[in-house]
Amino acid sequence: MAFGAGVLISAVAYDLVADAFESSAGNGSLALGLAAGALTFFAGDAVIDSMGGDKRKSMTPAPGPGTGSALAIVLGIVLDGIPESAVIGLGLLSGEGVSVAVIAAVFLSNLPEAIAATTGLSRGGWASRKIIGLWVLVTAVSGLASLLGYALFDSAGASAHAFVLAFAAGAILTMLADTMMPEAFEHGGKLVGLLTTLGFGLAFALAMLE
Repeated sequence: MAFGAGVLISAVAYDLVADAFESSAGNGSLALGLAAGALTFFAGDAVIDSMGGDKRKSMTPAPGPGTGSALAIVLGIVLDGIPESAVIGLGLLSGEGVSVAVIAAVFLSNLPEAIAATTGLSRGGWASRKIIGLWVLVTAVSGLASLLGYALFDSAGASAHAFVLAFAAGAILTMLADTMMPEAFEHGGKLVGLLTTLGFGLAFALAMLE
């Protein structure tokens, strides 16, 4: 989780904010997008936490039936994944392809919470087929977000493009500080700092090699 956080920080810095800065040309869309993304995630996360999804990135979910909590975890994954998926769509739109660092960051950040949600649903008595169906739905929603990121902004101006990139950056950074990094430190201790830096450095190297 700490490694994934480092990768995501690098992706935000070099694949989102930097591109948004170049597109915005100092017109304020970068700052507005960062603020909007952070506030949107903050509000949505508060609602999901109240439903029992506050530990959605935990590799050791609380024992018990936990069906409601597990469903909240799934909603949380959708909330986390929409800005990430939209960024993938925007990367395709630019014609430069999707950054390897972004793909790695999305995979590493979502794996722990997916395991936690599956465990909770299974403890709640959900059949394997039903759980798989739920994940297919989550995948479809994330794919739709990528499609929308590609289709809706095909003819959008530079300011709109910068706003969306910054919005995703703000949401992802808020998610990192609120869920991933505290959870990583709780279970990993001081080693988390080294692993986060390792993730950042590797993602930076991949970004420079592209």
